[in-house]
Amino acid sequence: SERAAVHAKRAPLVDAEDSGEAVAVVAGGGPSAGGGSSTGGPFAPGRGWTNLFIRPPYTFRGVDALVTNFHLPRSSLLMLVAAFAGRELTLEAYAHAIRERYRFYSYGDAMLIA
Repeated sequence: SERAAVHAKRAPLVDAEDSGEAVAVVAGGGPSAGGGSSTGGPFAPGRGWTNLFIRPPYTFRGVDALVTNFHLPRSSLLMLVAAFAGRELTLEAYAHAIRERYRFYSYGDAMLIA
């Protein structure tokens, strides 16, 4: 479980199909908060704890981009990246990162997935 927050000004934008605003989240709690209601209902502003485990196949609601670092193999955060970007794109990105000697884990290189 982890902490998550949905700002009061952003919750209505996530529910609006054509809000015209991009929503980006930062991995840890952001994707869990951006995942939306498990019932498909409206986003509710607030802070709290979530037990949501995001893995493929998962449909994100209201998230247009993800900022995250390169995670270690077999980690839950790598599962989240694959759910957002798709398995094949994730494998391609990680193969590129290994070839180019990117740094992995907490103090490593970051990526923007849009």
